[in-house]
Amino acid sequence: MKKTLLICLLFGQMLLAHAGEHDAKRAAFKPGRIQAQADAISNNGSTPRLHSAIALIYDQQTQLPLYTKNPDALAPIASITKLMTAMVVLDAQQPLDEEIKIDVADIDTLKGTRSRLRIGMPFKRSELLRLALMASENRAAAALARTYPGGYNAAIAAMNDKAHELGMQNTRFLDSAGLNSNNVSTAHDLVKMVSAASNYPLIHQYTTAASHSVDGWRGRGMRFVNTNPLVKNASWDIGVSKTGYISEAGRCLVMEAVINQRSVIIVLLDSWGKSTRIGDANRIKKWMESNNTRVHMTARS
Repeated sequence: MKKTLLICLLFGQMLLAHAGEHDAKRAAFKPGRIQAQADAISNNGSTPRLHSAIALIYDQQTQLPLYTKNPDALAPIASITKLMTAMVVLDAQQPLDEEIKIDVADIDTLKGTRSRLRIGMPFKRSELLRLALMASENRAAAALARTYPGGYNAAIAAMNDKAHELGMQNTRFLDSAGLNSNNVSTAHDLVKMVSAASNYPLIHQYTTAASHSVDGWRGRGMRFVNTNPLVKNASWDIGVSKTGYISEAGRCLVMEAVINQRSVIIVLLDSWGKSTRIGDANRIKKWMESNNTRVHMTARS
């Protein structure tokens, strides 16, 4: 009787142990646990955790991507457009010291954005280029296209022709400032545009300047700051920079930069938070510096 009772007790303990082991395994595979494990792997450096809907990190030396996330998705690019505007204006070799007055035609009637550049204010073409690239001034970009040889429509045609020449097959421009949501491109195409823009010394100079002051009415100075705060960060080595935003595009950022002694082009599109694109750029920098990245990484969409 005692032997039978002892056997029953041992068998019961075995069942309880097996049940506990089974419960532990089930707990280990809960969705929350899986996400936590994935986060841990990501935080340990396998891939950077980026919040932009579209992202690409491109190594200019190897001409290979280090990281991609929806790189072929067609999306509005907002004021990233202004890099192409600047290139075709510079290609036209118009006098940079020529005076251009802001005109009523330069007012944004599409989005109703405001501007500190008042109707009738005179600026040199070089100043308008600087303000369009550094401060993302929409009226400056409009005035540059309006005074392009042949007029505004000729400027837009030149932008699309330039995109075609660069092999940007999925890119289209309808305006010079990026206010039109039908200005679209892909991350792969934008790598080509940023790479081309890096060959223009003035684009490098203007897009990486922290601030610039111009004369307003009655000699009053107006100070403009760069829309990308990273250009003021001494830990960053940036060659080309441009931000963009309209509601349809989200927050956007493209940069050429040297990180961990590697020249890369970073494309971040449709970031959902006001500071997300800057946070993503810093996460990319930290990832590359801490992992000495050498392989092609692809994020799951």
